[in-house]
Amino acid sequence: MSRSNVALYANVGPVLTQYDVDVEAATLTPRTSVTLPAGVQYCWPHANRKYLYVATSSSASGYGPKGTDHHISAYLIDPQTGALSLHGEPIRIPHRPIHMTTDIPSRHILVCYNDPSLLEVYRINDDATPGALVPQPEPMDNGIFAHQVRVTPDDKLVILVTRGNEGTATRAEDPGALKVWDYNNGILTNEVSIAPKGGREFGPRHLDFHPTQPWIYVSIETQNQMMMFRREGGRVNPQVAYCKDTLAERHNIRARQAASTVHVHPNGRFVYGANRAQATVEFQGQQVFKGGENSIVVYALDQKTGEPSVIQHIETRAIHPRTFHIDPTGRLMVVQHNKPVKVREGDSIRSVPAGLSVFRIGDDGKLTFARKYDVDVGDKLMFWMGMVEL
Repeated sequence: MSRSNVALYANVGPVLTQYDVDVEAATLTPRTSVTLPAGVQYCWPHANRKYLYVATSSSASGYGPKGTDHHISAYLIDPQTGALSLHGEPIRIPHRPIHMTTDIPSRHILVCYNDPSLLEVYRINDDATPGALVPQPEPMDNGIFAHQVRVTPDDKLVILVTRGNEGTATRAEDPGALKVWDYNNGILTNEVSIAPKGGREFGPRHLDFHPTQPWIYVSIETQNQMMMFRREGGRVNPQVAYCKDTLAERHNIRARQAASTVHVHPNGRFVYGANRAQATVEFQGQQVFKGGENSIVVYALDQKTGEPSVIQHIETRAIHPRTFHIDPTGRLMVVQHNKPVKVREGDSIRSVPAGLSVFRIGDDGKLTFARKYDVDVGDKLMFWMGMVEL
């Protein structure tokens, strides 16, 4: 079998498996696995692509039961096979990490937590192992339910995406925001909060940067929207430049819909977002999928203004596409579904497994389904998946 110089990594609980990726054939082949100290939460490669940093936790997701084991580990990536081997000793961190990244030169690891909502910075040692916490000189407002942290491509700003919480019949909505700091070699200063309408009806989850333009695309989880902001004069303009729906049928919502992650195509011409639904209803004594959109939405970008326009919605062939990734050549997308869900078909019930759906990406940015790999997760979750160029 031919193979590319791309490795895919996907977890089931604490086990992180490396797959060979054949971009031409649109196939994945599982190879080796490593077992982490606890459930994998997020991973991020070093800028030199020689190391992979892995954040783990024994806590449940969201506001679930809290565990006591939370770590960041470094793994050496074999440049030929993509296999992982532990590099140095893991460091302990105080809470369940929901996301992490490095700064642009990978001198520091930035990690955020949702409960409590918090952002921390850790040094990366000269040998690429994770190092000591960097004390910050100013008080920090970390918002409500931090969900992602990113560093702008010029390495000058840090943005913490804080989702807030949806309101209920008994609890008021918690506002969301983008928390923005000046960034200099691990130090965060001059915090600014960006919160349209005071953060009401603004539940951002993830963002991604355009590769060449100062455009930021933000997935708004709780409102099922894709917003664009601009970087101007070294700041983030707080005005929403564009706001577009993510759903194909906004007026036919059958259960809770939640927009997920967002990725800009490497060529800068398209943006992709994920739509998730997984709520269930009882049928014949079992909980079955209530209905909703589990899809990828594709936007074409106006190359002068950055405005996104929907050109495709395509089903992902499973339930709850929590995350997806585009290979570095921009020709392949892999979508991860984190757990099996039972669905009703007439008077019968079948289980749709967790797994990885593979799509080809055309020159026009549109997706074509290639295949799905079912994964038996048992009582665990497929929580993270991503690709790294070797």
